[in-house]
Amino acid sequence: MGPFQSFEDIKDMLRRRLWVVLLVAVVGSMLSLFMASQRQHLYRSSEIIQIAQPQIADDLAGSTVEGSSARRLQLIEQRLMSRSSVLKIIEQYDLYRDVGDRSPSNLVYMLRSSVRIEGVAAAQEGFGNDGTISILTITAEMPTAQQAQQIAHEFAQRTIELSHRERLEQAKETLTFIARQEGALAQELASLEDEIAAYRAENNLALSTNLEFRSGELATLNGGLLDIARERIEIQRGMQRATETQRPATARRMQDEFEEQLETLDAQRELLLERKAELEDLLKTSPEVQSRLDAYDRQLEQVRDQLSVMRSRRTEAEIGFRLEMARQSERLTVLEPAPLPDYPFTKSRKAMAVAGGLASLLAGLALAVLLELRDPVLRTAHRMELQTGLKPVVAIPAVKKGRSSKGMFARLFRRRDRFTSV
Repeated sequence: MGPFQSFEDIKDMLRRRLWVVLLVAVVGSMLSLFMASQRQHLYRSSEIIQIAQPQIADDLAGSTVEGSSARRLQLIEQRLMSRSSVLKIIEQYDLYRDVGDRSPSNLVYMLRSSVRIEGVAAAQEGFGNDGTISILTITAEMPTAQQAQQIAHEFAQRTIELSHRERLEQAKETLTFIARQEGALAQELASLEDEIAAYRAENNLALSTNLEFRSGELATLNGGLLDIARERIEIQRGMQRATETQRPATARRMQDEFEEQLETLDAQRELLLERKAELEDLLKTSPEVQSRLDAYDRQLEQVRDQLSVMRSRRTEAEIGFRLEMARQSERLTVLEPAPLPDYPFTKSRKAMAVAGGLASLLAGLALAVLLELRDPVLRTAHRMELQTGLKPVVAIPAVKKGRSSKGMFARLFRRRDRFTSV
C-alpha cells in the first residue's frame, strides 16, 4: 500500500514539502521567464515559382537543353547554397548583425538552415517519372518580417537568373561545339577532294571517263592495224598481178610504187603498235587505280553524309539558342511573390512562460512525491492501524514553540490533533 490513502495524507504531504514545491516552482518559473525573454521570434515568407512549358512546341522547334528539370534545379540549389553565394547575400542585407559568433562558417550555417527550397513534381502520365518539376517553393525564416520577405525574394530571383543563364550557356556551348565539328568536317572534305584531284592528275585520270576512253582508243588501234594488214595483202596481190600481166618495165615501175605504199603502211603500223603498247601498259594498272578511286569515293560519300547531318544539327542548335535568348523555351516565372508576414510563426513568449511555470509546479510536486516515497514514515494513528493492524493507545501531536503562523496556507494545512484511547 502506498503512503497516500486519503486526501488528508496528500494535505499532510503538501504541508511538509511545501517549501520544496515552492522552491522548484519559483526557480523553474524564473528560468522559463528568462528563456522566454531570450527567445527570438521568427517570421516566415515563401515565394512560389512556376516552371512554365515552352511557348513553341518541341516538334516545331526543339530546345537543345537536355535533362530533367529536377536535376537542373538541384544543381542550381547547390550553386545558390555555395559558401561564396551565401556570404554575398549576408553582406548585401546585413544579416545576423546581433549574433555573438559572426564567423563566416557560423553565418553560412545559419542562413542555410533558414532557407528551404522545395519542388513539387508535375503530374505524370502512366507509371513513369521523367523528373519534371511544376512548382518550386522558396521559404525563408528570419528574425524580422522584412528580412524574411527580402531573403525569399532574393533566392527566388537568383534561382530564375541562374536557370536562364545555365540554359543559355548550355545552348551556346552546344551550338559552338556543333559549329566547330561542322568546320572540321568541311575542312576534311576539302582536303579529301584535293587529294583525289592530285591522285587523278598523277595517274592521268583528270576525267572519270579516261579509262573508257583508253579502252575505246585501244579498240580503234586494233581496227587500224587490221586495216593496215588488209591493205598490205591487197598491195602484195597487186604486185603479183603486175608481175604476171605487165611488161617488165611497167611491172618494175608498179612494184616500186607498191613498195613505197608498203613502207608507208609499215611506218603507220609501227606507230600504232607503239601506241597500243603504251595503252596496254596503262590498262594493266587500271584495276589498282580503280580500286583506289572507289575507296576515295566511299570516303568522300561518308564525309559528305556526316557534314550534312552536322549542318542539320547546327540549324537545330541555332534555333534552340534563339529560343533561349528570347526566353521562349522552358522558363521560371514568379507565381506568388513573397508576402510580408504579419505575425511570427514561433510560439508566444507569454505562453512559453506560463507553460514553463506550470511545468515547474508539476516538477516540484513530483519531487515532493519522490521525497515522500523515499522516506515512508508512519505519521498518523490511522496510517499505523492500516499498515500494521495495531491500534495505538494514544497519539501525541508535535508541539512547536513560537508564534503560530496564520494565513491561507496555515488554515489550509492546519493539522488536526489526533488522540486515540482505549
